[in-house]
Amino acid sequence: MAAKRVYQVWKGSNKFICGGRLVFGPDARSLLVTLLLIIVPVIIFCVCVARHLRHEFSSYNSGYAILAVAILFTVHVLAVLFLTSSGDPGIVPRNPHPPEEEFRYDSSVSVDAGGAGRQTPSLQFPRIKEVIVNGLAVRVKYCETCMLYRPPRCSHCSICNNCVERFDHHCPWVGQCIGLRNYRYFFMFVSSATILCIYVFSLSAFYIKVLMDNYDGTVWKAMKESPASVILMAYCFISLWFVGGLTGFHLYLIGTNQTTYENFRYRADGRINVFNRGWLNNFLEVLCTKVRPSRNNFRAFVREEAPRPHAAIIGREREANELSGDRRPKVEHDLDIGEELLKISQRRNVEEDTRRNGPAHNASEPDSIMSADHRAPTIRSDARHSSWKRSANWEIAQEVLANSNVTESRTYVTSKEMRQ
Repeated sequence: MAAKRVYQVWKGSNKFICGGRLVFGPDARSLLVTLLLIIVPVIIFCVCVARHLRHEFSSYNSGYAILAVAILFTVHVLAVLFLTSSGDPGIVPRNPHPPEEEFRYDSSVSVDAGGAGRQTPSLQFPRIKEVIVNGLAVRVKYCETCMLYRPPRCSHCSICNNCVERFDHHCPWVGQCIGLRNYRYFFMFVSSATILCIYVFSLSAFYIKVLMDNYDGTVWKAMKESPASVILMAYCFISLWFVGGLTGFHLYLIGTNQTTYENFRYRADGRINVFNRGWLNNFLEVLCTKVRPSRNNFRAFVREEAPRPHAAIIGREREANELSGDRRPKVEHDLDIGEELLKISQRRNVEEDTRRNGPAHNASEPDSIMSADHRAPTIRSDARHSSWKRSANWEIAQEVLANSNVTESRTYVTSKEMRQ
């Protein structure tokens, strides 16, 4: 079975073409309507207006510049529209599992069929955390769908089903979310479309003026002579209310370093904008900084991860161990190491006692060593008790210390494994 790529198993609602090289929103078909609204009026302008204006600017072939500017500027608008709609807007990759270190385990009492109380573990997960931005606390929320804490200025788009960094809004006219990586192109698109509307409107009105001069100043005859100019003027006038108003609004947002989402939310909640750095720095940040690389490689091959137990299962196992009264991990090899340490300690005490007191005592006489069976020292009651007390050194040898460190390390790791 051939390995799949990331875009083939993507859980969002995006649409991919060219093998995952281009990513669009789920409403990418609306982009065709936007293309028609741009291309069709420009074609009418070039055929019905700009072609006739060539004769009015015949010196130095400047009449052809009107046609060339219209075509080149239209290509520019279409290029920034393509960059806005076909790239990653700043999608935050999803987590394959929730952050388990954030889970809190609690026990609740439930009544079973027999009427007896039974404790069951339940998961408590903090939905809101606070991070410090420019010295002020900013709340970030946990996304249930993406299983992550959203970075500041990030929001989950319900249409694309993705968390997007610096989420501004989802634009149906471009069929894509507007976020961190494509906001600059979006602003260039609406501002360029505004300039194009002004250009077409102005030259269409100028052509009407030229026709009025040719027909003795009669506006109706000029309008009958070029109805396409009248239609273009009306179309551009209406479009200016949309793209022109949108350009002015986003100029205000850039100057105050806000997003459309934040402008509505912060105004409703009465929050302080902690990202405002002054209008000059705000414009430089949006228009002049380098676009960050995408966090997603949609053409990469998917690597299968080993299945992990869910946090709820771990919580149930932990709770079951506590309810059974066995709170200690059962580690058999730790007991074996403990026996070895005990034998080393006994042998060390015997050698020390023999070196100081000599081997004169009877082997059947109780010795002053730790009994392996009773795990308690048996102290002699004869006159050599004081000398034994002086000679019996409870300092652990270096080899015992070394083994002791190993034992503690192994016990820690084993306990950690049991917690996982």
